Amino acid sequence: MVNKIKRPLEGVVVLEFSQFLAGPVAGLRMSDLGARVIKIEKPEVGDLCRYIYLSDTNLSGDNSLFHAINRNKESFVADLKNPSDLERIKNLITKADIITQNFRPGVIERIGLDYDNVKKINSKIVYGSITGYGDKGPWRDLPGQDLLAQSRSGIVWLNGNGDGAPTPMGLAVADMFAGHFLVQGLVSALFKVLKTGEGSHVQTSLIEAMLDFQFEVLTTYLNNGKKKPKRSNYNNAHAYLAAPYGIYKTSDGYIAISMTPVPKLGELLNLESIQKYTKQEDWFIKRDEIKKLIGDFIATNTTQYWLDILQPADVWCSEVLEWDRMIEHEGFKVIDMLQHIKRFDGLDIETLRCPIRFNNDILKSEIAAPLIGQHTEQIIKEFSL
Repeated sequence: MVNKIKRPLEGVVVLEFSQFLAGPVAGLRMSDLGARVIKIEKPEVGDLCRYIYLSDTNLSGDNSLFHAINRNKESFVADLKNPSDLERIKNLITKADIITQNFRPGVIERIGLDYDNVKKINSKIVYGSITGYGDKGPWRDLPGQDLLAQSRSGIVWLNGNGDGAPTPMGLAVADMFAGHFLVQGLVSALFKVLKTGEGSHVQTSLIEAMLDFQFEVLTTYLNNGKKKPKRSNYNNAHAYLAAPYGIYKTSDGYIAISMTPVPKLGELLNLESIQKYTKQEDWFIKRDEIKKLIGDFIATNTTQYWLDILQPADVWCSEVLEWDRMIEHEGFKVIDMLQHIKRFDGLDIETLRCPIRFNNDILKSEIAAPLIGQHTEQIIKEFSL
């Protein structure tokens, strides 16, 4: 059954002009938190994300990605180049609290729905924009795509072993972080509306999200003479952290070992070759040497064998789980992260729930992503458009 608890954004109306991932992620989170999210889509085509396939999985005409990030939303069809449709949208804006858009810079201005024009229609509007690289500078008009933003931000260079190629993250982190950062700004701006009655233009970008994601390591870089970190050539996991920090192959899988004094680890493992490294500076200077000694030794036995030694001694370590084993683990089951979302046409999809809890209440919803224009007529009647 649908979770009936009172959600903090109930009564808030969001118009989502966003497509693909970053903007719709913001709408997803706000809908999870109770907002009514009305997705504005092109006639017949809809959000182009409907056609971007992560695999060959087709779910009632749309891909799994679209369903994952557009649950619990309504779809309203409008051709923004059509004067009558545009007028209808402007009337809908008078009823809205929030707008999100992630068009390339200049596009929304040509349509006439940029913040300066929209605030004349609704002075209390909270208007959220996501771009690839901001609205000025040499990157302004470049494609705001996740892999490209990762690459320009330095994070791809930071990942991977020092003797290997730069390595991107295994998922669209720039899009996801930008979407979540936008929600932080939008909710803050809603609070400002309550206090002052004034709306705001909330802006972020993929590049800003990626830079903030690295704020810890970039702060170190900026304050140590701009000396670039050296990635470990062996089992690199964090360019600024010393041995034994990394992931090690065992005889039947992998084990992650976090920050632990090297001599202590040597004693627990009965590995005399690393017990001599008593100076902390050596754990970094001779990082690869130490990690190679650990790695060769760890490979001689099973993951569970090493966990049984290290975990009782309060060493920070973990098995490295693939999705199948992770989902079957009691640690995953007890947090109740899975939910089913459904639609009137029989669509039934298993996905993840909102990760936020209120007073220990879990937020779930049964409503799947809409068909293109599924709610257009209903919204026209409701708002007398």
